[in-house]
Amino acid sequence: MADIPLEGGIPRARRLNPTLARYLSAFRTPKGVIGLSILAVMSLAALLAPVLFPGGYDEQGREALTGISAGHIFGVDEFGRDIFVRSVYGLRIDLSLIFTAVPLSMAIGVLLGLSGALSEHLGSAVQRLLDVIIGFPGLILGICLVAILGPGWPALFLTILISGLPTAGRLARGAWLAQQSREYVLAARVLGVSRPQLLVRHVLPNAMDSAVVNAAVWMVVGVYIEAGLSIVGLGVQPPTPSLGVLLNNGLRFVTQSPTYIVGPALLLLLVAVAFSLVSDALNEAVNRR
Repeated sequence: MADIPLEGGIPRARRLNPTLARYLSAFRTPKGVIGLSILAVMSLAALLAPVLFPGGYDEQGREALTGISAGHIFGVDEFGRDIFVRSVYGLRIDLSLIFTAVPLSMAIGVLLGLSGALSEHLGSAVQRLLDVIIGFPGLILGICLVAILGPGWPALFLTILISGLPTAGRLARGAWLAQQSREYVLAARVLGVSRPQLLVRHVLPNAMDSAVVNAAVWMVVGVYIEAGLSIVGLGVQPPTPSLGVLLNNGLRFVTQSPTYIVGPALLLLLVAVAFSLVSDALNEAVNRR
């Protein structure tokens, strides 16, 4: 077995993969630390919501539409339910959508965008399909999916997933078009490297930077897609809470309890700001390459 090189009598640590090290460096910047910290706290609260609030999100009280108080920091809704508790449970819906739909959307979008590396005709056909998807704004696409599937988590999931495909696909195709004329790609072709091997070994690693940054950006977009569809009543259905559902309910009683929407809106803003900070930090880390 080969000896591990020593440095001052102490085994030298193996170096991280350069690409992974570059991404991790984003979380050593102020933006990355703040964004990741906010996300960590909110994700932990959402995950532990059944432990923190064993009574559940539908526990009713005697008061109704009271404002912010020491016992209810976000106030109480029309049925006497604590809005803070419902907001934390609502985070579970929002974060579950974002952390599942967006990564899957980016992965599928990158694969579709790189299909041109296997066949130019296939790549052109895929781009025409992505052009059709671009023609449907997120809200319109969501309405169409709700008409087919009915309102709820699956329709929101598919709306976020499909909406993110064109951006990821175009970025991946741009990376392929930029790389195919590079000398190392031409040399690989001369040496007889097959297109699938060329795609995996050379093109895909060079497309990862834009894909990772784009995924962080689309997590912000996913937050607003959920909120927008839920506000118009096309998201998850009451009594199940999400931040969009709580905003929808709050708008109905804003004259009676102006603070109803403050808490959910604040959490929605914090989630969006956290993902924005993470995307900025990743973008800066990639640009320092």
